[in-house]
Amino acid sequence: MPMPAVATETPALARENTVYRKVVRRIVPFLVLCYVASYLDRVNVGFAKLQMSDDLGFSDAAYGLGAGLFFIGYFLLEVPSNLMLQRVGARTWIARIMISWGLVSAAFMFVTNEVTFYVLRFLLGAAEAGFYPGVILYCTYWFPSHRRARVIAMFMSAIPVAGIFGNPLSGWIMDGFQGVNGWQGWQWMFLLEAVPALLVGVLTLFYLDDGVRDAKWLTDEEKAVVERAVAEDGAHRAVHGRVLDAFREPRVWLMCLIYFCFVMGQYALTFWMPTFVESTGIDGNLAIGVLSAVPFLAALVAMNLFGHSADKRRERRWHLVVPSLMGAVGFSLSAVWNGSTALSLTALSVAAAGVLTCAPLFWSLPTAFLGGTAAAAGLAIINSVGNLAGFVSPYMIGALKDATGSASIPMYVLALTLVVGAAAVLTTKKQVVNR
Repeated sequence: MPMPAVATETPALARENTVYRKVVRRIVPFLVLCYVASYLDRVNVGFAKLQMSDDLGFSDAAYGLGAGLFFIGYFLLEVPSNLMLQRVGARTWIARIMISWGLVSAAFMFVTNEVTFYVLRFLLGAAEAGFYPGVILYCTYWFPSHRRARVIAMFMSAIPVAGIFGNPLSGWIMDGFQGVNGWQGWQWMFLLEAVPALLVGVLTLFYLDDGVRDAKWLTDEEKAVVERAVAEDGAHRAVHGRVLDAFREPRVWLMCLIYFCFVMGQYALTFWMPTFVESTGIDGNLAIGVLSAVPFLAALVAMNLFGHSADKRRERRWHLVVPSLMGAVGFSLSAVWNGSTALSLTALSVAAAGVLTCAPLFWSLPTAFLGGTAAAAGLAIINSVGNLAGFVSPYMIGALKDATGSASIPMYVLALTLVVGAAAVLTTKKQVVNR
């Protein structure tokens, strides 16, 4: 497969690279911190299941339904939330999102039955709606297309980082705090892991800037460099002046299909990883947590290697197709090797490396053609519709496990879904997205 030539560094490009290193150091680590807190509170229910389901009598299907209901609230409020971010500014709105989801996440310690579990999962999704597409939109204010895949890959490193540190932490809290003050370990986990979101949410008000013009840490000359790079990149996109234009754009709905396929695999891993590991014969929450971190380590390496390669070569389609097929192979092998801890972890590592790499690289596709006012709505539509897979995936796994008694059938369904996503990527025009 021929790759586009890598651009030679001119003095102007060297200066731009220097400025962007400063921008990345300032913005990206903080956004990663925000997303770690987000993802930890979104998926720690997967660890809580190890105790909570027994304590409260939840079936796999009931757990899967509750885990997925997060995405119904997320879906309903995603577009309005992203439009509010554009109106009131990223700093205020992202802080609001984080503080509200932290409060809802802490309230999970009071779950007593399926109904309260379902209600709180819905409210958590409603509270968090707009955060992820808001950050993607925020990145378009600062980074042109040819820099964005690597930046988004760095941002989405928060997903494996949350798994690497959050899974052992969740296991340790559940074992170490069991019975303290008369509370179960899973109750302590929800309470303690909500604190970072609250603290970082307050910090956002003082640290984040709404845009380039507000950045006091950049000189006027540096601001001009960033604004020029973003403006030149924007000249290649069609400007959609109205929100309704996003709904009328056929490519937006193609993006929804592609992202839906990738998210199916992503949330199968994040919501069910502890259960997958436990099913191989591992006992003890801390041991499960440590082993559950292994696939996320593989994903952390893969997503940044692919993101760097995609930007260096300015090639988007095959950098999505290859990891998608890796995910399909990994899920298929995990169904075959589910009797062995070592082999199952190997397969899950391949699946995680593939699936979690797809998510950051995917956003190079819609941001290549969406511009103007409708960009906020378009990105939110894609993220909200695609994230409905976050409802379908965990519920599908739980329902199929309860109905068939087999953990293999859901893995094959996930593999097929990823193959469909890879095929859909190849229908995009390379001259549009390879920039």
